[in-house]
Parts: sequence; structure tokens; C-alpha cells
Amino acid sequence: MKKTVIIDYESGNLFSVFHICKLLGLDPLISSKAGDLRQAAGVILPGVGAFGDAMENLKNSGMAEAISEYIYEDKPFLGICLGMQLLFEYSEEFGENEGLGLVKGHVKRLNFDDARIKVPHVGWNRILKPEEKNWKDSLFKNVHDGDYMYFVHSYYAEATDERDIMAFTDYEGKKFCSAIMKNNIFATQFHPEKSGISGLSVVKEFAALLKGIK
Repeated sequence: MKKTVIIDYESGNLFSVFHICKLLGLDPLISSKAGDLRQAAGVILPGVGAFGDAMENLKNSGMAEAISEYIYEDKPFLGICLGMQLLFEYSEEFGENEGLGLVKGHVKRLNFDDARIKVPHVGWNRILKPEEKNWKDSLFKNVHDGDYMYFVHSYYAEATDERDIMAFTDYEGKKFCSAIMKNNIFATQFHPEKSGISGLSVVKEFAALLKGIK
């Protein structure tokens, strides 16, 4: 079986993703080497932390270019939390920082007029299906509209093209994109590896897809 590469760009959350991949029968490799993506069956970009620092590390390691090349070859790609945000054109975090530009849109801070609303958004919240979407042909195949997933974030991605939005979430009256799918890219703002049975089903579908790749 080909490796499932989990990209290491000096961000957190690597080992929880590694362990769930092992649990599901994949052969995961945590790597910061761009060349490892060329032979990968699938790639996962996890992460928590600052957008600008993350992009700098991806560029310096050659991973930014390697990710783009990998995705353009129509291979399976999963982004998680910051790994989803990095796919967009830019982020407003600590000034404007350029992203990978693989999905149209940008990343904004969760802002509320009511100072009592806590940011970051931490904890369990529902993911909701847009009316026109069909989850049956996606990694959400066994997820139900309204299932709870686990979130930890202060910023959210605003997709320009609504066709890329697979799910949204309402936090204290603010609706934001919580999952995207564009061609071979699937990404979530929540952490599927920390989201119980529903989250496990997302990674399980990704694993099933990769096991079909010789």
C-alpha cells in the first residue's frame, strides 16, 4: 500500500491524525519533505496555529509548490482546520497573508458585537447541509445533517464560490463554512479525528478511497 502523507510544517495536531490513520488500516507517514508527496496515495494537511507562520514554513520546505502539483494531478487531499484555511487565497490573520490559492475566497476573524461571546470557538457544534448539496458522493457519506463535530478556531474561511461549500455551522448567530469540496480537495474546519463516531466516519471514507489506490 502506498503511503498516506501527513504534512509536517511545524504545526500541531499531527499525531492524533497519524493514530486515526493507523487505526483505519492506512500506512501514514509524517513528513516535511516535498518529494514524499509524489508517491503518496493520499495527502492530509492538518494543523493549528498562525496562518502566516504556517505558509512561510510550507514555502520554505517546498511543500507549498508540492501541494499544488499534487492537487493538480487530481489525487485525494484532506485538509483539517488550519489545513483547510491555507487552501484559500489569503487570510486577514495578523495582516494580510497569502495562502495556497487553490480555493477561491479568504479567511476572516470571528468577530461579534457582543463581547460576552467567546472567541476562539471551542467545543462541539453542528454541521449543516446546504439545501442543494448531496453528501452521498463525498466523505460525508455516513454523516447526518446536524451531526456534532469538534471545533477549535478563531478564524473561518469565506468561500467565493458557494458550490465549494459542503457544510456550514452556526456559532452564536454567525454562519460560516465548515467544510469544502472542490474536485479532489475535501477539507473541514472542524477536527474529524476528535469528533467521535461522526468524525471517524469522515476519515474512514478517506481511507476507503485510498485503499483503492495501488
